[in-house]
Amino acid sequence: MSTTELEALAVQLGEKRFRGRQIAEWLYTRFVRSIDEMSNLPAPFRAKLNEVAVATSLTIFHKDAAEDGTIKYLAQLHDGEEIEAVYLPYENRVSICISSQVGCAAGCTFCATAQGGLARDLTAGEIFEQYLLLANENPGRRISHIVYMGMGEPLLNYEAVVGSARLLMQEAGLSARHITISTVGVVPGILRLAEEHEPITLAVSLHAPDDVLREQLIPTAKKWKLEQILDACKVYHQKTKRNLTFEYLLIGGVNDSLLQARDLAKVLGDIPGNVNLIPFNYVDTAQGFKRPKPDRIQDFRTTLEVGGRITTQRMERGHGISAACGQLKRTAGTIRVRNISPKLNVELTPVG
Repeated sequence: MSTTELEALAVQLGEKRFRGRQIAEWLYTRFVRSIDEMSNLPAPFRAKLNEVAVATSLTIFHKDAAEDGTIKYLAQLHDGEEIEAVYLPYENRVSICISSQVGCAAGCTFCATAQGGLARDLTAGEIFEQYLLLANENPGRRISHIVYMGMGEPLLNYEAVVGSARLLMQEAGLSARHITISTVGVVPGILRLAEEHEPITLAVSLHAPDDVLREQLIPTAKKWKLEQILDACKVYHQKTKRNLTFEYLLIGGVNDSLLQARDLAKVLGDIPGNVNLIPFNYVDTAQGFKRPKPDRIQDFRTTLEVGGRITTQRMERGHGISAACGQLKRTAGTIRVRNISPKLNVELTPVG
């Protein structure tokens, strides 16, 4: 809930409006995980809140830490479903990678998340709470960057994703320029996001320079052709004045030839933005995909740069704990006892 909504909730429960602002401070500045920790609220008010609301709906079930500081969290939702989120500390910033759905329906053949299918969408609150949870778990440094690159296709859960992004900007104080939403190319979603007129970074997963190969790697790509996707990208740049990021997963012997690099540069034309190369992170696939050799990765990058594209390579973090791009799943691979809270959110009648 936004601060305004929390103020309305306080009034609805018979308290002054400022109590809502106090709740917001506890949640979004101090990152508390329970209503009982909100010590400056009167005890009777806390009791009322506990009857109709929860401060948290996520429970950490498992976490893995890598030597580089990356931490992967497996969290359980109120209904027992599970998602993963990743904490990524760098020298000059702290990023987190969050999920937008329980699983994913995009069906990307190289992705572990897709192998489990789609269970359901996350709510705006469940998406936003991943930020609150990781901030609570890592109080030493402020989270400055958010990437919607976890489980799910964000633009297939548009309302909740945009709602959570607004909470991140308005309640957590993050800059829109430090928020990245990734998509496999959901054209209607790209065009809707352009109309938000927020300078959010849009990352578009291409992974192939032509429709034939792309449809083999991303089955849902049959719905929108590359030309349609790139036309939508042009609109996004025109509306937001933001350069785009084009994600390209390099798979050895599949999409890493120098001819494909030249074709990619040609297809992108003059659309402003960089190409971000992501060498395949190991996932057990039916196709037996493999990572390209280092010299092939470098040659592919050089060819793109010669073709006029600014090219970067994704900094590898968390590969050893299966927290890298494409490796997130809905399980830690171990048998766990579920601990599902019976308390669910209660819909409240808006004041006024």
